[in-house]
Amino acid sequence: MVQQLSEQRDTSPPEHEGATVSVSVSVSGRAWLMLGLATAGFAVNFWAWALLSPLGPRLEESLGLSSFEQSLLVAVPVVVGSLGRIPVGALTDRFGGRVMFPLVSAATIVPVLHLGLAGHSSLTALLAGGFLLGIGGTSFAVGVPFVNAWFPPERRGLAIGIFGMGMGGTAISALTTVKLVDAHGMATPFQITAAVLAAYAIVAALLLRDAPGRVVPTAPLARRLAATLRLGTTWQASALYTVAFGGYVAFSVYLPTYLKTGYGLTHAAAADRMAGFVLLAVAMRPVGGWLSDRVGPVRVVTATLVVVLAAALVQSSTPALTPVGTVAFLALAAALGAGSGAVFALVALLAPANRLGSVTGVVGAAGGLGGFVPPLVMGSLYGTYGSYALGLVLLGVVAAAALTYTATSLRRTATEEPPSAPAD
Repeated sequence: MVQQLSEQRDTSPPEHEGATVSVSVSVSGRAWLMLGLATAGFAVNFWAWALLSPLGPRLEESLGLSSFEQSLLVAVPVVVGSLGRIPVGALTDRFGGRVMFPLVSAATIVPVLHLGLAGHSSLTALLAGGFLLGIGGTSFAVGVPFVNAWFPPERRGLAIGIFGMGMGGTAISALTTVKLVDAHGMATPFQITAAVLAAYAIVAALLLRDAPGRVVPTAPLARRLAATLRLGTTWQASALYTVAFGGYVAFSVYLPTYLKTGYGLTHAAAADRMAGFVLLAVAMRPVGGWLSDRVGPVRVVTATLVVVLAAALVQSSTPALTPVGTVAFLALAAALGAGSGAVFALVALLAPANRLGSVTGVVGAAGGLGGFVPPLVMGSLYGTYGSYALGLVLLGVVAAAALTYTATSLRRTATEEPPSAPAD
């Protein structure tokens, strides 16, 4: 209990005006090893989670899908993976990452093989496989509390930001899936991904260890989730993550369709540009966490939302892809990646230690759901108006609302000491 309260209450000065943070705390080599293993697991599961997105335009042509059906196909794994983070995060609080990482990875093998071997012949089979593919997306709620427990408060922003680079698994999918299908057939990328998932599940079962002194709740799952939903931090971080990570997910799954439809790019060219978007966002996530350790997460979130607002409004005019459109998309990628890292630096700062998995699950679900809605909206708006402009204007409006909230209410909240949570 003493350890728990000390972790919760370490909310010193990063958010006070003009404050800086001096990072001099040493971290063990074992902690860095656990971070590396967790990041690899996150990347592998996200690779599986994103397998359908690069194939969206191809499946649209082969199955005669409407714009809305194609959007639904790539969005289903997102929403399932997002909602699944809530129970998975709570289970991670109870059983730890050592149990949950191998379990989630092994479970994801089933839908991957289904989609590769038999599940790509009809929309119904694809939706069923995509539904179960969402399991891979829950790995985020396993990794954040696992990593957080291994690192001191002064290093958690950076550590969780590095872990967040695992979302680059979507770039692996973008760079390889279409090429492998063209060269070797539809089943190949799914079979390769299933083999990698199996290898990781074995390695994780053998090598992963939970941090010494990890706070283990004992209260029933329903009671812990109810308590998590009563925390103000849960809803504040959820709102911001809906914009930051939700925006990243939305563009990472819908960008190939957007570029093919709006700019006439080929499948391969659109997938390569999506990979560039993802890689930049991934690289900026630890930067957002690192900056949050030094100047405070609220300041970092504020700056990234300004960039998102500006880039969304520029792209809403559908400028030429070179150079203006490319710069706008890259600015969005950088801002959304850094903002995602900063939001979870804020969660690590304010959430009670014995509920971090549960809070992560809810916040992660909000971010994923934030990525579920925009592809459906974009597809519907393009089908109605023949343009994506209104969808990008709506993104700008949402970013402006989040910016106003961050610069006012959240800034005040982040300077206050969070109330201690009762032991579970």
